[in-house]
Amino acid sequence: MDYIIIVAGGKGLRMGSDIPKQFLPIGGKPVLMRTLERFREYSKDIQIILVLPEAQQDYWHQLCEEYHFDVDYTLANGGQTRFHSVQNGLAKVPDDAIGVVGVHDGVRPFPSIEVIRNCYTTAREKKAVIPVIPVVETVRHLEGKQSKTVPRDDYRLVQTPQTFDIQLLKAAYKQAQNQTCLGSAEREQSRPEVKAANKQPYNDGFTDDASVVEAFGYNITLVEGNRENIKITTPYDLKIAEVLI
Repeated sequence: MDYIIIVAGGKGLRMGSDIPKQFLPIGGKPVLMRTLERFREYSKDIQIILVLPEAQQDYWHQLCEEYHFDVDYTLANGGQTRFHSVQNGLAKVPDDAIGVVGVHDGVRPFPSIEVIRNCYTTAREKKAVIPVIPVVETVRHLEGKQSKTVPRDDYRLVQTPQTFDIQLLKAAYKQAQNQTCLGSAEREQSRPEVKAANKQPYNDGFTDDASVVEAFGYNITLVEGNRENIKITTPYDLKIAEVLI
């Protein structure tokens, strides 16, 4: 069984709007609905887990009624940080589940079906996969008050969905000192890529799920993303999104 955790906790501050950005309409429909629909289009069987702050859930339910939104999903409460929101979403995945789980930004409604499929397919073998695109602008590295140009070919821009072996991601996210990462020695022996002895505290360097898994000691595989898979965070992004519909 495969899962996708869609995290939507934005407040719309950079939009200059009182409405959280994931609820703003593009092409006559809220961004978040288009995101969920894209994953249902990819697979009728994938289990969708939507993570929303509790304070936004009533408004979301109102929108679902207004737009007659009928994509099925499981709802989880948002956490204090993105890390904790993903952790809450992972809690909705059974502890003994086998398969691939993805994590996706709720304000990225345009991942191509091909990219989603490639992320899930590759993760079955490589266990930890993220989509990336090349950097096309010149990049400068800041060093105090100085800066210098760095080779842009050495860098990639990271997108979502980021996909992982379920047990690997669950293990990487477990932090409690008195918990083992898998919950049983039997599962540890059957999945050698995950070691119960590896425990790690939360830190601010966990900007995405790949950084959590990487800190756990596992290498990340890169696959090609799609340029249209923008993260909608500003009014300019909304204008671009209207063109992409």
